[in-house]
Parts: sequence; C-alpha cells; structure tokens
Amino acid sequence: MRVAEAIGRALAQLGVRDFFGLVGSGNFHLTNALQASGARFVAARHETGAVTMADAYARASGRLGVCTVHQGPGVTNALTGLTESAKSRTPLLLLAAEATSPHSNFFIDDRGLAAVAGAAHRSISAADTAVSEVVEAAQFAIHQRSTVVMSLPLDLQAAECAAPGTLPQLTLAEPRAAPAADIDSLARLLQSAQRPLLLAGRGAVLSGASAPVELLADKTGALLATSAVAYGLFSGNPWNLGICGGFSSPTAADLIAESDLIVAFGASLNMWTTRRGSLVKAGTRIAQVDLDPAAIGVHQPVDLTVVGDSAATASAVSEVLATYRSQGRRTEEMRERIRRGGWRDHPFDDVSGDGQIDPRTLSMALHELLPRTRTLAVDSGHFMGWAPMYMDVPDGRSFVFTQSFMSIGLGLATGLGAAVARPDRLTVVALGDGGALMSLPELETLGRLGLDVLVVVYNDASYAAEVHHFAHEHAPMDAVRFPDTDFAGLGRALGLEAATLRSVADLEVVKDWLGRDRPRPLLLDAKVRPTVVAEWLEEAFRGH
Repeated sequence: MRVAEAIGRALAQLGVRDFFGLVGSGNFHLTNALQASGARFVAARHETGAVTMADAYARASGRLGVCTVHQGPGVTNALTGLTESAKSRTPLLLLAAEATSPHSNFFIDDRGLAAVAGAAHRSISAADTAVSEVVEAAQFAIHQRSTVVMSLPLDLQAAECAAPGTLPQLTLAEPRAAPAADIDSLARLLQSAQRPLLLAGRGAVLSGASAPVELLADKTGALLATSAVAYGLFSGNPWNLGICGGFSSPTAADLIAESDLIVAFGASLNMWTTRRGSLVKAGTRIAQVDLDPAAIGVHQPVDLTVVGDSAATASAVSEVLATYRSQGRRTEEMRERIRRGGWRDHPFDDVSGDGQIDPRTLSMALHELLPRTRTLAVDSGHFMGWAPMYMDVPDGRSFVFTQSFMSIGLGLATGLGAAVARPDRLTVVALGDGGALMSLPELETLGRLGLDVLVVVYNDASYAAEVHHFAHEHAPMDAVRFPDTDFAGLGRALGLEAATLRSVADLEVVKDWLGRDRPRPLLLDAKVRPTVVAEWLEEAFRGH
C-alpha cells in the first residue's frame, strides 16, 4: 500500500477518533485512509480554524489533537492557530503535506516555520520507516505536552510500503514527582505559612491535578485559585476563589493579595495572572511547580523551584504532611465571604436600554438560563471577561480559552473543537464582533455540522479594547469603529438559527431553543452597550 494510506491506518490504530483539517491534493489520500479506518474527519474552511479546532479538542477531551493540511499555503495559513497551540503546550500533531523541491510553487521551510511558531518538527525520512516515525511523533506530542509539525513529503507519501502491524494505543507519560529534597522544601514552606494559596494553571489541568491539589489544600488550610485557562478546575470547592488575575472579583483579588505563600502548580505566573505583579505583595513567598524547568521564574521571581508533574508533586507533598493539619484562613466566616464574593454578588449599575443590553446583565442572565453542565469557549477581545466572570463551568476542561498568543478570531473554531470533543453537553461560544467577522468561514462549518452550540456575539461594532484604551487621548476612532453588522442574518444564511438580542426579554428565544431538540445551532447577535468598560482592561494595559 501507499505510505499515505499506511499512515492513516496507523493513526486510527493508535486510537485517533476525530481529526480536523482542510483537504488539498497533498493530504487527500491520507485523509481518506484515516476516515476509512474509522476516524471522524471534521472539515474546516480555513487552516488556522482547523488547527484551533484540534487544539480545543485536545484541551476539552484530554486526547491528542490531530490536524491535516495541504502543502505550502495550507501550512502557512495554519500558522496563527499553530502558534497558539505551541504556546499552550497542547499535545497536537499537525500532519503537513510537503513539497521538498525548492523549485516548487508550494515549497516552504516547514522546519523553520515550526520553529517560528514554537512547535517541534518531525519528518518522515523513508517509506519503510514512515509509520514508525509518525507513531514516534504522536507519542512525543503526548509525553512532552508539545505541538508537533509532521512533514509528509509528497514523493514519500506516494511510495509503496508494508501495511502497518499491530500498534499500541497512545499512552500518557508516567507522571514524575519533584525530587524528594524539593518535596521536603515545599512541605516546610507550607507548614510555615499562615495564609497559603494554591494556584493551578494549564499544567495542572494537563496532569489531572484537581484532586491531589485539593487534598493538599485541605491539609494546609490553603485557599484555591486558578489561572484563566484552568478555570473550573476546583469548581464546587467552597475554598475556591476562581480565576486569579484580571478576571478576579474584588473579594478574590483581596484574598489573593493577602496570601503569604503562593504555590503555583503548572501556572506561569504571567502578567495576566498576577495583574502585572500587583496581586503578589512584598514579602509573599512563591513556589512554582512545573515539568519544564525553563518555565519557572520566567515571569515572576520565585523562592522555590520545583521541577515535577503537578499531580504527582502535590500527592508527594501530602504524603510528607501525612499527619499535618492546619486551618489556615479556613473559618466559617471566610467560607461565607468566598460564597458571597463572586462577580454575580458584586453590584453594578445596569445600563441596558435604548436597544442595547449591558454585557454584564446579559452574561448573568445566560448563566441562570443555560444548563450548568456546559462547555464555555471564549475568543479574545475587550468583551472576553464577561462570560468567565459571570458564568460558571463544571470542571477544568470545560473552559476553553485559546489566549496564549492573544489573537482574536480563534474563539469560534475553539468552540467547534470543544463541541466535537464533548457532544454530551451544550457548548457556549462567546465572541466579539471583530473576532466573529475574522472567523466567518467557520460559521459555515458550524451550520454544516449542526453541533449543539450557542454562539453569543457581544456586538458593539468596534475593536473596543482600542476604543477604551486610547479614549484618554481624544484621538479619532474611525479606524476601530465600524458600521453595525447583522450577525443574525449571516447566521441564518449559513444554516443556523439566529436572533438579535437587545434586552433580557429577547432571551425568550433561547428558552424556546433549549426546550426543543435543537437540530441547529443558535446564534445571538447581542447589541451590547459600548460604554461599559471591562474591569481588567485598565490593569492589563497599564504602562502601554
């Protein structure tokens, strides 16, 4: 058989259930072979959408994300989504057809492009080793939590090879706890702290660290929080402060800033999580746990470096502290303060009216209306805090936030990938109007697939982050304000149910949709009040 067919069969044997892509001549046979072997192919309309779907699928499912693209422009079109995936350390395999002759119109430097994106690169080198090389690349992606560009030269894809033999299922790497000396040091830090905070990030989600970290918190009396991308990891825990950073409620921000020790499990402690360091007060000690030693101390000086898997390390520290118990700040008064300290309990002046709805009012109303078991996907932009600030998610893989590269326009594809990964629950996709227009090709994909998805466009007809950021300069805003777009009309044209929303009363259409079989996705074109400025914006752009 041909190499392309053998690779397709091999990937199915490895356990690939779903894969994403956009088909051209260079990946046509591979795609058909993988489909014929039992995997579901999700056809995107743009390569960055395809990679982003695979990225979100991996985040929501815990399985390897797989994407396939055409040679040359198929790979360059994928670059933004590829960079997001690589920066997020998503286990993802991008199968890229490759024209190897420099004289070909399709020729590009795949290895160089992968390096630009921050991804690893592999290539098949011969027909008889192609299958084993692809298997090795897939296993590398999972074990190293890495995005891998796998180049598949056209001539080798067409070569003959033996059918793949029996292959093992892809397996996760054995979790490695930090060295014993570091475990002891971390245990001593926790014992000496009076107001500890355990902060979990993306690495904690990838390692399945919710239960071990919560157990450690129970022993030490620590409060809990997450970075934005790990939102939901401690859902339901009464000592959970929610997101640490720009989306923190005033109560959560105060309690985080009062901590005398912060232990970061798989969290980078970047400017967004620490509010440019303002949530880390002078004298607060910091320990950072991460599998990658190069990731420790990059954004925030640390007092203790702990190299190890988040779940395994938390469990090891709990074993050292087997007989230790501390109440920390855990009192009934504190429990009640946390319970009543979320954004939904924080009063604001509702400025809905004159055909526009306050985005905070909209988000709170949706939280109450929609099923609690849901997946929430959010694009980038000024609006991006409203949904996670006012809407809960049930677990650490239910909030999918492709934000490591800070690109707008990835949110819709993010929602599609998450919906394919979790068809058992409603996926809610929050977009700004700018990102929605960037991702219009994938609106057709959503209409075609008919996934159980609610799309909410927070439409203020502008790039609102720039409008509010530069408002004090009294500069012309023509470049960042636009005529209003009829997203409801666009949605209907592409096979979705759709409605324009100007007040809470208009949400009756959502109640009706939820009460039916929901054969088609629903898009809400929410005309939001443009004068409401997000709390996170001023802090995020301070000094810029």
